[in-house]
Amino acid sequence: NGAGKTTFFNLLTGYDSPNSGTWSFNGQALNGVPPHKVARLGMVRTFQLTKALYRLTVLENMALGARGQKGESVFASLFPWLWRAQEEEIQKKAISILTNFKLIDKKDDFAAALSGGQRKLLEMARALMVEPEMVMLDEPMAGMSVENVPELVEIIRSLATVHKKTVLIVEHHMEVILGLADRIAVLNYGELLVCDTPNNVINNPEVQSAYIGEAL
Repeated sequence: NGAGKTTFFNLLTGYDSPNSGTWSFNGQALNGVPPHKVARLGMVRTFQLTKALYRLTVLENMALGARGQKGESVFASLFPWLWRAQEEEIQKKAISILTNFKLIDKKDDFAAALSGGQRKLLEMARALMVEPEMVMLDEPMAGMSVENVPELVEIIRSLATVHKKTVLIVEHHMEVILGLADRIAVLNYGELLVCDTPNNVINNPEVQSAYIGEAL
């Protein structure tokens, strides 16, 4: 706690402004780029505290994530034949993703009626509606019951294996990260200690000292 993980995410995605430093995504500089434009560039994120719109249904939450909707124009909204076919495609895509995330039975429920774990799933599912290249998950295991963790782990793994997305996770549930990650970056009070494979990270003396108090 307090290592700077969420702050790091906030900086990358435009929610906080840096004092210095530069970064880019697919060659596009992101310094000073607002969050909605970062998302349009293909980098989307979830939050520790879920951002579902509680008075909308699960399916309506999903539909909001789709980009380039013709019916969002005030003028076009007056002529349903201009956007009806696209809306039907968005609905089909949303239903397909909800099925993969095991939320299809909740599609007509208000988001407010979902459990905390289901809201996290909804956020991940909605992120895919943006058609991103990278999905950034901020402490997806926070608040999850122990029995639901394995299922969530498999869904996160499917983001990479099934949906072919790059996944960047902020998490301090070490067993989960060691089982999921190809590479792990360890932060300690805002400083990067190491970025390496899981086996090398867990055996790194600096990491052991920071987490345990002394090297084993």
